[in-house]
Amino acid sequence: MKLKILITGGCGFIGSNLGIALKKISKVYSLDNLTRKGSLLNEKRLIDHKIKNFRIDIKNDKLIKKLPKFDIIIDCCAEVAVESSKKNLDKVFNTNLVGTYNILKKVKDDKSKFIFLSTSRVYSIKKLFDLISGNNIYSKIKLKNKMFVDENFSTNSPITFYGYTKLSSENLTKEFSNFYNIDYLINRMGVIAGPWQFGKQDQGFITFWVWRHLNKLKLNYIGYGGRGFQVRDVLHIDDLVDLILLQIKNLKKIKNETFNVGGGYKNAINLSDLTTACYKITKNKIQIGSKKNTSPYDVPIYVTNYQKVKKFYNWKPKRNLETIINDVGKWLNSNKLKIRKYM
Repeated sequence: MKLKILITGGCGFIGSNLGIALKKISKVYSLDNLTRKGSLLNEKRLIDHKIKNFRIDIKNDKLIKKLPKFDIIIDCCAEVAVESSKKNLDKVFNTNLVGTYNILKKVKDDKSKFIFLSTSRVYSIKKLFDLISGNNIYSKIKLKNKMFVDENFSTNSPITFYGYTKLSSENLTKEFSNFYNIDYLINRMGVIAGPWQFGKQDQGFITFWVWRHLNKLKLNYIGYGGRGFQVRDVLHIDDLVDLILLQIKNLKKIKNETFNVGGGYKNAINLSDLTTACYKITKNKIQIGSKKNTSPYDVPIYVTNYQKVKKFYNWKPKRNLETIINDVGKWLNSNKLKIRKYM
């Protein structure tokens, strides 16, 4: 009998790609209130794959309780843009923390297994700055092993309001597991990119950068001298999907663990080098401004150490940066007219 799986945020970038992949091995349902950019387009994709979406706000506890029983619930739902968490605290806390609480109550009642998609933003901003001590913050960062972040890295404040809600949801998940015997997995993810992502400046920056190049639109390097030297590692959406498929297959023997999931050292890039890569695939040289100041939420570096998840599942990213950027470019090129109003 096929597993019944509910994906919250199922019409988002990660949720929709995951749902379509899981449909091959299970009976998949989505929960999404369709308020985010591009969610209506992704709902159409789900419908085409015969995946039902429950148009319910994750804050609506009463409607969530009335949903059918599921074997696994995967919580992809979140207000993910760090900067927006400063502007709309109620929305961030209600979606990211109260929403997870509502889902965990459903997990308890159904005796479901639970996979929670968390974030690298649970890690201390101050300690991330400490990683580059000795470097000139306005120069290109030379990566070293000690800079890669594993699961034991500090989660002390400040971590942003967004990070706080996700870390609190992680802790809430562990409390539910302890008292109600719930099996869970937590994946702390950095930058994910690929087709069907509607990127913007502070979330989905790979897609945003490629889109601006394709359409010859202006960009800015913001912060740290305004030279584009901030570093992030990037994971292809298909590599994340591959991992979650492995996790589902092994849920009976691997459970109650937290993993850092990302592209790692080989898939780390700064904005300056991303500009070069975008020029290579688009042949468009665009105007890039420079703004020296940045948000206090911005960090100069984040690179995932994924050795724990590699050890448990024999998993590592298969798609390199060139593949990620090319796949994003091809998708954007093929869907320009359809997605223009969402970018």
